[in-house]
Parts: sequence; structure tokens; C-alpha cells
Amino acid sequence: MPHQESDTKLGHALEVLSNSYRRELLLALLEHNPQDDADRDPLDIIDPPLEPEVLEVELFHEHLPKLEELGFIEWDRDTGKISKGPDWADIEPVLRLIADHRNELPADWL
Repeated sequence: MPHQESDTKLGHALEVLSNSYRRELLLALLEHNPQDDADRDPLDIIDPPLEPEVLEVELFHEHLPKLEELGFIEWDRDTGKISKGPDWADIEPVLRLIADHRNELPADWL
């Protein structure tokens, strides 16, 4: 059976959502676009005790670039502004399902 583009889009969405920071970042953007807090945790969703240096490396060198590369966000590195990207529509339906059924999902899923 040939590989379909929609399978790839779903695969990317599920891979991105498998990480709790990326999942919470995208869920926050679902409700409040754009986010423009210029601190190390633009959406204020990371719980301590993550060291600031570790957080900065993870955010700026892993999570945000990955989301931007996939087109799910646009990220202005100079201002810290994060907004929905050109391929937001590819992940929005899954985010809406999560947001709409958050109370029904197992606690360790979120």
C-alpha cells in the first residue's frame, strides 16, 4: 500500500505531541495566539526544578526549532514571539480533541 501524505502529517502531529512541553505549548497557542513572553519559558508551562540552562537548551535548540521546522509555529528568536505557523491546520484537529476532552483523558497523558 502506498504511503499517503495524510499519514505523514498525522505521524508528525503524534510525534510532536508525545513531548509534554511541545504539547502544552501547542495547546496554549490553540487558545492564545500569539504568545510573546520573552523569558526562557514563553508560555510559563514548565514546572521547576528544571535548571535554567537545561531549559534554555531544550527550548531554543530542540522544541521550538522542531515545531517551527514542521510549520506548526512561527518563532521570532529576537522577540520571543511564538504564533501559529503555516501548517497549523495539520495539527489543530488533534489539539482540539485533546483540549475538548482533557478532563476525560488519563492524568498522566497531560
